[in-house]
Amino acid sequence: MDEPVIRQGVILAGGMASRLGALAETTPKPILPIGDRPFLAWLMREMIRFGIDDFVLLAGHLAERLRDAIPAIRRTLPREVGITVSEEPERAGTGGAVFHARDLLAPRFLLCNGDSLFDCNLAPLLGAPPAGLARMVLRAIPDASRYGVVTLEGERVTAFAERPAQAGPGLINAGLYLMSREIVAHLTPRCSLERDVLPALAARGAVRGMVARGYFRDIGIPADLARAAAEIPRQLHRLALFLDRDGVINVDHGYVGTRARFEWIPGAPAAIRAATEAGFHVFVVTNQAGVARGFYDEAAVADLHAWMVAELRRAGGNIDDIRFCPTHPEGSVAAYRRESDWRKPGPGMILDLMRAWEVDPARALLVGDKESDLAAAAAAGVRGLLFPGGDLFAFLAPHLASLTPEAEV
Repeated sequence: MDEPVIRQGVILAGGMASRLGALAETTPKPILPIGDRPFLAWLMREMIRFGIDDFVLLAGHLAERLRDAIPAIRRTLPREVGITVSEEPERAGTGGAVFHARDLLAPRFLLCNGDSLFDCNLAPLLGAPPAGLARMVLRAIPDASRYGVVTLEGERVTAFAERPAQAGPGLINAGLYLMSREIVAHLTPRCSLERDVLPALAARGAVRGMVARGYFRDIGIPADLARAAAEIPRQLHRLALFLDRDGVINVDHGYVGTRARFEWIPGAPAAIRAATEAGFHVFVVTNQAGVARGFYDEAAVADLHAWMVAELRRAGGNIDDIRFCPTHPEGSVAAYRRESDWRKPGPGMILDLMRAWEVDPARALLVGDKESDLAAAAAAGVRGLLFPGGDLFAFLAPHLASLTPEAEV
């Protein structure tokens, strides 16, 4: 039986921000401006990439100002999402904030701090099978002497410790967790996840951990807030990889509309994982004339794509978003019998994704197996590559390396 997809993101957004002084005197820290939008909008955008579309904001300090910012946040997001605000009745700590939102929680949810951003691959976290009450993301840093450290044995977190006496490498809490709603039984109306709850659960073997790498920035002090404003818009306006589906991701058996007929191209999951790890948006743009011809309906396409994305997350990769065109000018289903600029060689699907995700076409690449794919890419101003078949990872790896941010510097 398939595990339910994680769709809920719970964000701790109620801190006092005392170290920011006048900067946060009347504005909650998570909605301080970073570039052209609130910090929270960048954070939510990253979670949306990995399938989160239902957000619960855990509010406290200046909760009304947080509510007032929601329309501005929505305007910057790549797609529609649900947003609910849960306000704690008193200062309750991180664990208490979750406790007071207990009636809003999904069976499994992603929890994160609202004042830090870790640009890492979340697919291994969200694709992991249920285990314990919490699975936390850890960062390996060369000098952990300023932080509390975490001990990891295999994937089990065994201990939390105060700052080490000597400088040296260590694992620290990144402030990202995949949690089971059952953790509520271990919370109280006022408690700290970091000090009270997680250490006790780790001692019982109920906490798992995974180490991730990537860009990290918090906004807790004025200098870090200024760095975030300079760095985050550049970091998160990402390179983009557009992939055709049939013949590139899966073997083209002709009108593939069900799992039973879906067969991965060799190296496709590895290629998508590599692109995700390298920080790319990964998008799928696919003609699905099987809908217009009556072989399957749009719901079947959506179901297949949801399964495909879930399988890729279990393999450590991600597809950020998908567009498909169900129409064909010679379709047998009248509702879909028409021309569309979304149907390749038209560029409509690519242009729509670039608009939603703010992609620079000069920093994007499309891989297809037909000349119509390349024509669509050219019409959108995107470089296209013709995949000749074989192993997709072997074909794509050198091209990803040529586009990575390090190669652009």
